[in-house]
Amino acid sequence: MHFEETDEEKMFREMVHDFAQKYVAPAWRDYDKNHEIPRALIKKMAEHNLWAPTVAEEYGGANISMTVACIAAEELARADLSIALPVMYLVEASWAFIFDLHGTDEAKSEILPRVTKGDLFFGIATTEPTGGSDLVNVTKTIIKPKGDGFVVNGEKVYISGVAESEKYGGVYWTLAKSDPKGDHKAFDAFILPFNMGDGLHPGITTTLFEDMGRMGVSTGGFNMENVDIPKHYMIGERGRGFYLAMAGFSAARVLIGATCLGSAEGAFDIGVDYVKQRKQFGRPLAAFEGISFEGVDSWMQLQADKLLVYKAAYVMDQHYREKNPNYSQLDIAKFTAAAKFKAPHDALDIITRAMTWHGAFGYTKECPLEAAYRGVRSYTVGAEGGSHIQKVVIAREIFGPENLPYRQEKQK
Repeated sequence: MHFEETDEEKMFREMVHDFAQKYVAPAWRDYDKNHEIPRALIKKMAEHNLWAPTVAEEYGGANISMTVACIAAEELARADLSIALPVMYLVEASWAFIFDLHGTDEAKSEILPRVTKGDLFFGIATTEPTGGSDLVNVTKTIIKPKGDGFVVNGEKVYISGVAESEKYGGVYWTLAKSDPKGDHKAFDAFILPFNMGDGLHPGITTTLFEDMGRMGVSTGGFNMENVDIPKHYMIGERGRGFYLAMAGFSAARVLIGATCLGSAEGAFDIGVDYVKQRKQFGRPLAAFEGISFEGVDSWMQLQADKLLVYKAAYVMDQHYREKNPNYSQLDIAKFTAAAKFKAPHDALDIITRAMTWHGAFGYTKECPLEAAYRGVRSYTVGAEGGSHIQKVVIAREIFGPENLPYRQEKQK
């Protein structure tokens, strides 16, 4: 086992750390209040090959490994405790990666260079009003052949980047069923040309929701009424959309783990500095075991989460980059689900402790920790799959798919 980063990974971490501290750390409080990440910052990310960097170099990406992508997510979240910018980063880095693997050459050449330059937001849209975790029973969005292409009708909700995509341009990696009564083999994956830079695609209307955190990136939904989809915008083979979506969720989940890890590390550092300086009853708060033991708990959680997150990234790299037959998509799903469950929940604990150390100040908007709490909370609730779903995924690999609860129900 190797616990040291390579020289290249260390150099990359230092580069992203310096970038984030110079450009992100001074800006995030403003865009948390203004509810919009400045376009100049996104373009600056793109200039440093940090926007969809997992995409192939021929499309303007950096072709980085998932391990390196996690390093970037971690360092960006250290600087932006609200995790708004890291959220946008991880969506691009995960779903554009899956599109690069399975999209048509024509569609990739048309879309990905604009994504890596920061001109188009590349989002993911699978959740519907009836839910998102029980993906097989998502039936609101239907795709049918039309001429040389397809036509889509339906609705998606709780989607990141809707306002940014409507204002500046964006596309969405989207799922629809060819048969509303079909099972998981009825799903098709495709690119929805939401706004190619000249306004909303005909037939699309939007709505926005107000989240409690991650205020710099919007959350919304959209309706699709007879929206035309070019044939070359289909991703992979027809009927394989469900499986490609599962691969995309795994990529997103490991980056979510790295993001929550980074935010927790930043909050922990703030908390430690505070209790070492703040004095009560004639001595620093850090001298009280009630405080220092909590700090030890936080430190141990951080160490465990870091090992788990980077083990999940390692498993992905073994599968995708090394073509190691010992690591399958099921292995990836298990480890990324574990990272997505544990890192956000532990981060919430760590941030809560640090807030408590600050006393009344920790409950104010002036304290940066409250933004970290609001941001990380999203990933303990449901984004990229609810917490209980992560345990279902892990249980499937431990106890076997025959013991999945919904399969048991069908057997009855």
